Amino acid sequence: MPRKTKFYPMMHFQEYLDVVNTILAAEKSAPPYDNADYFQYTKMNGSRMNRWLKQNPVTDETKSILSAINRKQQWVVITEPWCGDAAHIVPILYLMSRLNEHIDFKLQLRDSGSEIENYLTNGTRSIPILIVRDENGNDLFHWGPRPAAAKAVYDALKDKKAGFEETKVALQQVYNSDKSTGIQQEVSALLAAHR
Repeated sequence: MPRKTKFYPMMHFQEYLDVVNTILAAEKSAPPYDNADYFQYTKMNGSRMNRWLKQNPVTDETKSILSAINRKQQWVVITEPWCGDAAHIVPILYLMSRLNEHIDFKLQLRDSGSEIENYLTNGTRSIPILIVRDENGNDLFHWGPRPAAAKAVYDALKDKKAGFEETKVALQQVYNSDKSTGIQQEVSALLAAHR
């Protein structure tokens, strides 16, 4: 059912990159980045995002689907700089959004006044989440927090109670080998279904 949403703090993609750079450049980090692990995740994620932006692996099939959008859409991504999945997904969504002037791409930080409570995954505040809305602000669909191949690996490791490090490495391998095709195909299929 379409949902009208209230105002939440939003930022442009460059502002999000600026947040990441500010975290990394700070002499004294604010929580949670005062934790060395969170700071290191953010540093690695900044490098991963830059790599995806340089590679720009958007396929011709994705370009074709996006070029067919002829009405305004708002894409809202709920994320955080420390999120490993987001480092691989957010830049791809941004690159996809740049292919059509009808798409307004914005981000919300999950822990700074986002609408994540409306988009829980099995009761959890998992990110990133993409919300695609029409020109009137009604939800067309939402997607996330990860593509099917990464979800399958994550679920299998969760079932066997794998540790954080093992899970992180396995997901990294999925994203590297998939080269963003799963993200593009899944989001493109949803876009095509909601024309």
